[in-house]
Amino acid sequence: MPRETVRKIPGTLPRRSPRERPAPPVPPSAPSKELQVFANPAPERDYVIRFDVPEFTCLCPLTGQPDYAHFAIEIVPDRLCVELKSLKMYFWSFRDEGAFHEKVTNTICSDLVQAIAPRFVRIHADWHVRGGIRTCVTVEQRKKDWVPAVPVPLPAGPAVAL
Repeated sequence: MPRETVRKIPGTLPRRSPRERPAPPVPPSAPSKELQVFANPAPERDYVIRFDVPEFTCLCPLTGQPDYAHFAIEIVPDRLCVELKSLKMYFWSFRDEGAFHEKVTNTICSDLVQAIAPRFVRIHADWHVRGGIRTCVTVEQRKKDWVPAVPVPLPAGPAVAL
């Protein structure tokens, strides 16, 4: 069989297979339990921040098998907001931990409350079917003195996907 020739393009590096590429000495990102925060840019008003985490993974504490969940988080911030990359690394930190669905969902809520002390937080975890059973866990917490504003009724208009 004829050997293929590789044409070198001036100014480019030779291609290497993934096996030949050295691993970086420090990974560009790693799991972390630290939630970074920043000042709320509009603390004078109530508004909702929604996070969608469709690929959460942890381990079953009894079998060691992976558990998968889709998390939906709604936060009405007070003085602080959570930074997205740190939230991503935080969720990633559960990947090799064993915990029951209820414990994980409540822990995430407690950690967010400790980090940013929001006016309101709701976390809904939709755990994928395991053993023929789908589990949904919803946790809420609000500041004792916070009362949400009464919603303004708006006329029906075009549907908006949330």
